[in-house]
Amino acid sequence: MSDETKFLGEAIELARANIHEGGRPFGALVVRDGQVVATGVNEMHATNDPTAHAEMMAIRAASRKLGSTDLGGCAVYASGHPCPMCMAAMRLAGVGKVAYAYSNEDGAPFGLSTAAIYAELKRPFAEQSMAISHVPVRPEGTAELYAEWAEARDKRG
Repeated sequence: MSDETKFLGEAIELARANIHEGGRPFGALVVRDGQVVATGVNEMHATNDPTAHAEMMAIRAASRKLGSTDLGGCAVYASGHPCPMCMAAMRLAGVGKVAYAYSNEDGAPFGLSTAAIYAELKRPFAEQSMAISHVPVRPEGTAELYAEWAEARDKRG
């Protein structure tokens, strides 16, 4: 059995256990150098937090454990196709590999596909169902926000 198959099997077992706790069938692992750094399950049912997806929970736990927002060198193994939010979070964290066991097509008959969200996000902002606009507000008498951040960062060293 390959490591990939082993870790995906573990993600599926996390998902299966989560079903029996009243949650959705999603589990995820963050792995670095062949070792599980952190795991997560979908906790939306328990937290009423729409961002409490298995991958997000695993990323948050891994970042805390490693003491860094940089998860470079890590892989994520997920029971289901990660949604766009989770995929973006993994990219922002520097995750180098993602593997998943169940596709959006597998989940679609059960209302567990995010394919429509992926399709929506490909469209220009003006054509999406959510109103999105850039409103360049710059309060008078204040520093540029990003410049202020850079200056504070540089002072901290």
